[in-house]
Amino acid sequence: MNVAHMFERNALRSGAEPGVAIGGETFCSHALLAGRAARLGGWMRSRAGLEPGARVAIILTNRAEYIETALACWWAGLAAVPVNARLHPHELAFAIAHSEAGLVVSEERFTASLDCACRVLTVDAADYRHALEADPIALMPRDQDDLAWLFYTSGTTGRPKGAMITHGNIRAMTYSYFIDIDTIGEGDAIFHAAPLSHGSGLYMFPHAARGAVQVVPESGGFDPLEIEHGIARRPGTTMFAAPTMVKRLTRHVREHGGDWRNLKTVVYGGAPMYLADLDEAHATFGHRFAQLYGQGESPMTITALDKAAHANTGHPRYRERLQSAGTAQTVVEVRIGDAQGLALPKGERGEIMARGASVVPGYWRDPEATRRTMGDGWLRTGDVGEMDEDGFVTLKDRSKDLIISGGTNVYPREVEEVLLRHAGIREVSVIGIPDPEWGERIVACIVEASPTEDCELDRHCLDHIARFKRPKTYLRLTGLPKNNYGKVLKTELRARFAET
Repeated sequence: MNVAHMFERNALRSGAEPGVAIGGETFCSHALLAGRAARLGGWMRSRAGLEPGARVAIILTNRAEYIETALACWWAGLAAVPVNARLHPHELAFAIAHSEAGLVVSEERFTASLDCACRVLTVDAADYRHALEADPIALMPRDQDDLAWLFYTSGTTGRPKGAMITHGNIRAMTYSYFIDIDTIGEGDAIFHAAPLSHGSGLYMFPHAARGAVQVVPESGGFDPLEIEHGIARRPGTTMFAAPTMVKRLTRHVREHGGDWRNLKTVVYGGAPMYLADLDEAHATFGHRFAQLYGQGESPMTITALDKAAHANTGHPRYRERLQSAGTAQTVVEVRIGDAQGLALPKGERGEIMARGASVVPGYWRDPEATRRTMGDGWLRTGDVGEMDEDGFVTLKDRSKDLIISGGTNVYPREVEEVLLRHAGIREVSVIGIPDPEWGERIVACIVEASPTEDCELDRHCLDHIARFKRPKTYLRLTGLPKNNYGKVLKTELRARFAET
């Protein structure tokens, strides 16, 4: 069943109610949203010549057109490819080419730097307005195994992989939200302050399933004062946020106050939440928080710690549970596996593994990565954790080298490869260091072949990768610590950095 059916049902059942809002102002009703998607989808099929199953790359910041463009893709039987607009043009070009996108939908400020051979539709130009005047089409039937959302997630090799999220995966995730995360009522809202190209975009679906309004901030980004004003006008509002966003929001309320009565739920994920930060958030907002742990390969759906668990202060293991990622969500099995993938006893540390209806069937055009990561039916997350006797999973370490800065994944090898292209760098190892603002700070430990300046290394990085992947600090060493096999000892590098 096509996930666009959720939106079509809203148009039929409560068509006059708000469907999408920009800040406090309604952009369109449920009926108008469905109508615009039907016309835009019609243009994609008839004018852009896209056949069912074709991919459409969406390179937009958070804005109302993001939601209707994604819906138009599904309405027309196409697959959306959400691409982070903050990526470097080289990275954008890779996603467009690798997905074999037949159309790119973007903004005027990005189109000049796009390197692609396919057609580009610019949302803030006349051609987009003309596309919305095309003849509408009926919603295209899709099977549960058909591709709906091609999500590019970086791998430890630095080469992004496209997780093939199907219509069935999205429906499983949606059902699990209602059971394991929170309830949603008609008239509720979700405030998309986090990127729609990531977790917040996936949470369109459970809210669409219940007829809630999708709210995007006027700025298109995260601004605590803007969030405060937006939530004050929308009863029953939910937000998805990275822990760093929760911390900034808490600090804003501590310093400025505000009316937060309409804030119903904050779902946090994407990185571990420090217990001290969660304590302060509870003291500021009350027990309105739910946590999830998931990956692009099992979107938003591996484990969850719901609001009841956050509020259960009388439980003898309350503090321990707050530090966990919760228990397996309803539509998946979760276990801790050894190096061969065999289940380990409770309390032993190993790799977190999951299988179930939310786990994707594989990676786009990458059978080897599919076999390596989920070949036996179990998703190998690459994350290390433990499961206690009650089923609560605690992450002990993340993927071997992964850095999560500001809720965004940064893979060190990708940054290392770029830095090694600079003539002045002989060796480099990139590590993450705890940072009170961003969760982790990116540090490049370098051995120079010739003297370099931080500013020239910054310019070199910005020529090849996204700004948020650029190291914030360069630590110059005479040599990198290595074991007997020549492997760099990143634990020792972190200790050396702490001593500087």
